[in-house]
Amino acid sequence: MNKWTLPSVLFLLCLIFLLPDQGRKLNVNAEAESEELVDPPKIEDKLGAVPHGLSTDSDVAKREAESISRKNLRTNAQKFEFQAEVSRLMDILINSLYSNKDIFLRELISNASDALDKIRFLSLTDKEILGEGDDATLEIQIKLDKEKKILSIRDRGIGMTKEDLIKNLGTIAKSGTSAFVEKMQTSGDLNLIGQFGVGFYSVYLVADYVEVISKHNDDKQHVWESKADGAFAISEDTWNEPLGRGTEIRLHLRDEAGEYAEEAKLKELVKKYSEFINFPIRLWASKEVDVEVPADEDDSTDEEEKSEETSAEEEGDDDDSGKGEDEDEKKSKTKTVKETTYEWELLNDVKAIWLRSPKEVTDEEYAKFYKSLAKDFSDEKPLAWSHFNAEGDVEFKSVLFVPPKAPQDLYESYYNANKSNLKLYVRRVFISDEFDELLPKYLSFLMGLVDSDTLPLNVSREMLQQHSSLKTIKKKLIRKALDMIRKIADEDPDESNDKEIKESDDNDEKKGQYTKFWNEFGKSIKLGIIEDAANRNRLAKLLRFESTKSDGKLTSLDQYIKRMKSGQKDIFYITGTTKEQLEKSPFLERLIKKNYEVIFFTDPVDEYLMQYLMDYEDKKFQNVSKEGLKLGKDSKGKELKESFKDLTKWWKGILAGENVDDVKISNRLSDSPCVVVTSKYGWSSNMERIMQSQTLSDASKQAYMRGKRVLEINPRHPIIKELQERVVKDPEDTNVKQTAELMYQTALMESGFVLSDPKDFASRIYGQVKSSLNISPDAAAEEEEDVEVEAEAESKTNEEADPSKEEDLDVKDEL
Repeated sequence: MNKWTLPSVLFLLCLIFLLPDQGRKLNVNAEAESEELVDPPKIEDKLGAVPHGLSTDSDVAKREAESISRKNLRTNAQKFEFQAEVSRLMDILINSLYSNKDIFLRELISNASDALDKIRFLSLTDKEILGEGDDATLEIQIKLDKEKKILSIRDRGIGMTKEDLIKNLGTIAKSGTSAFVEKMQTSGDLNLIGQFGVGFYSVYLVADYVEVISKHNDDKQHVWESKADGAFAISEDTWNEPLGRGTEIRLHLRDEAGEYAEEAKLKELVKKYSEFINFPIRLWASKEVDVEVPADEDDSTDEEEKSEETSAEEEGDDDDSGKGEDEDEKKSKTKTVKETTYEWELLNDVKAIWLRSPKEVTDEEYAKFYKSLAKDFSDEKPLAWSHFNAEGDVEFKSVLFVPPKAPQDLYESYYNANKSNLKLYVRRVFISDEFDELLPKYLSFLMGLVDSDTLPLNVSREMLQQHSSLKTIKKKLIRKALDMIRKIADEDPDESNDKEIKESDDNDEKKGQYTKFWNEFGKSIKLGIIEDAANRNRLAKLLRFESTKSDGKLTSLDQYIKRMKSGQKDIFYITGTTKEQLEKSPFLERLIKKNYEVIFFTDPVDEYLMQYLMDYEDKKFQNVSKEGLKLGKDSKGKELKESFKDLTKWWKGILAGENVDDVKISNRLSDSPCVVVTSKYGWSSNMERIMQSQTLSDASKQAYMRGKRVLEINPRHPIIKELQERVVKDPEDTNVKQTAELMYQTALMESGFVLSDPKDFASRIYGQVKSSLNISPDAAAEEEEDVEVEAEAESKTNEEADPSKEEDLDVKDEL
C-alpha cells in the first residue's frame, strides 16, 4: 500500500499544475478569436453581405454590442467636413454653460415625430410604403444602456438616404443656423433651438460621440457618426441589426451627463416636453415583479451565487438544505421571489387635447400643449387660446393659440413667403402644415391645428387645397380667431372703462395683455384691414393708437368716438415719423386749441391702411394735413378771404414754378404763419417720403400720385399782415418776393416735405443772415492764398539761412 502512495501523490501534483496552463491557453485562443471579430467588415467586399458569413441572432447581437461600444469613427467610412456655420453652432453647444440641457431629448422626439408624420402622409396614397409587421407600427422607442452610458432613440419614420444624411446633418439652410446663432449671442436662450430647424445638434449638450443609423425605402442602411470635431463620417451599415425603415440615434453620453442614464429622468423629460406628441413614446423600462419559482430551483440558484473559496462549507450547507427541502416539499412546492424584467412602457398616454371637451382641459394643459406644438419652451404662456368644435356641413375640431411673442422674421418677405403655423389633420392623421388656405397671411402668426372629419384622406395635397370644404373651414377659423383676439381686449382691465373691472384682483394677470399683443402683432391687424374687406370693420375694432388725449396710452376707435365733441363729424388723424414730431406739427395748432382729438399714426403701413379704412361707424376719416378740414362755421371766413385776395393772388404767381396749385386762407393755423397741405386724394408729405425711400422706386411714375400742393396762410400772423401791406405798396419789390419764396420753402420743410433744391434754400437763409448783420448782399468770401507755393519758398529760405546742416554732413562723412 505504501509502495503506491508516493507515485500517486506525484501524479496528482502534476495534474494540478498542467490543468491551469491548459485553461490559460484556451483563454488566449478565445481572446485572439474575439480580436479578429472586432475588426469591422470592409464595405467594398460583398455589399450588403453579413460580415464573416455569420447570420445567427447571437452573432448579430454580438456585433451590435461591439458597434455600440465603439467611440472612434469607422476607418472605412467616407469623411466629410461640417458646413462652417454648423461647426460654429456646435462650438456654441459643446462649450455651452447653459444649465438646461434637458432639451436634447425634446428635440430628438420632435424630429422623430416629424419623420413619422411624413411616412404616414405618404402611406395615404401608397399603403405598401409602410411595410408589414413591426415596420408598420408608427412609434418612438427609447432604450438605455446604463453600463455603457448609451441612450438610443428610434423611430420607424421615413428614414434618410445617404444624401439626406449629408444634407440634413452636415449642412443647414443659412437662415436657420444664422438666425439661431445671432439669437443665442443676444439672448442666450437655447430653448429656441427647435424653432430654427437645428434641434438635432442639441445632442452635443450631453454626448461626445453620436451615431445616426438610418434606413430609407429607396436606399440601403447607412451610419452617420461624428465626435463633434468639425467632421463627420458616413458608411454603409453592414454591422448593426437591420432597421427595416426609420432612424436610430445613439448618444454616447458624457461623464457629466450621467443623470440622463436614469430611467426616472427620461420619464420626467418625456412627460414634461413631449406629452402631446401624436405617436406612442415607449421606454425599455425595468420592472420588479413577483415570480413563483420551485423551492429547489431557488436553492440551487443560491448555491451558484456563492464563492468558490467557501465551497467546502457550501457542500455542508447543501446537505443541510437538502434535508430541509425534503421537509419543505411536504409544506409548499414553490416560493415567491423578486425578479427584474424589462418591457416597453408607454410614456405619453394622454388623449389628443383637441379631441377632449374644452371644459375638461385645464389652463396648464393648454399651456403645455402650446409649448409642444410651437416648440417654444420659454416660461411665457400663450396670450390666448380658442378650443372649439364646428358642426354643420363641415365638421372639424380646432385649437388656436396667440403666441406671447412674434417671430423675428414675421414680416420679412411677407407677400413672398409661404408661412403657416397651422397643422391640418384629417381624422387624427397629420396631413400637412403648409396649407396657406386655412388662414389668411395676416393671421399666419397664430399657432394651432385643425382636425377635420369631412376632408378626404386619400387625395393629393394639391387637390385637397382646392376642396370646397376648405373655404368653409377658413371662414370659421377667421371668425374664431378674431373673437379670440377681441376677448384679450375685453378681459384686459386697461382696456375697460369700468372701475369695478379695473380694481378687481382677479384681472391682475390679464392687465396689459392687449397692449402686449398690439406691440407684437399690431401690424398684422393693419395688414388684415388692407387685405380682408369682408372683415374690415371687425378688424378696425381691434386697432390701437396714441392720440392727443390718450396720455401716452393706447386707445381704440370706439373710445375716440365716445370722446368726440358734439357736432364733430370726422375722425381726425395725422401721419408722420414719430409721435414727438407730430405733437409739434403746425397742422394741430388750432385743433388742439379747439379741444379736438387727433390720432397719431407713426407706422409706415398706416399710410396704406388709411387708403382702405375710409370710415368707421358712419364717421369719415380726415387727414389734418390734407385739404377738406372742417372745424365748424367761421363767420369771418369770407371777409378774410376777400381782404387777403391780393396777397394770395400775388403769392400764387410768385410760386408758379414750384408746383403750387393754390394759395388760400387757412382754418387750421394758430401760431405759424403758413403751412403746405396736399390735395385730398393725393399722397401726403409722409407718403411721399416713404415712396421715395423705396429701393426700386421710379420717380417718373410717382409724379402722378403726388398730391397738388396748396399754401395756406394765417391771416392773423404779423408776418402775413406785413407782407400784405408791402405787396399793396409795391408788388414788384425784390426783397418781398424773396421773402415770400423763403417762407414757402420753410413751410415745406415744416410740413414734412423734402426740398427739391436745398442749395437754393440755404442761399436764401444766408442772404437773410447777411441782411440782419448789415452785410452787403454782394460781399463774398476772401480767396485763399496759395499755401503750397508759400510753404516751398519758406523751406528754401530756411535752408539758405542755416548752413550748419551742411557742416554736420561734412563731419559725418569724415568720421
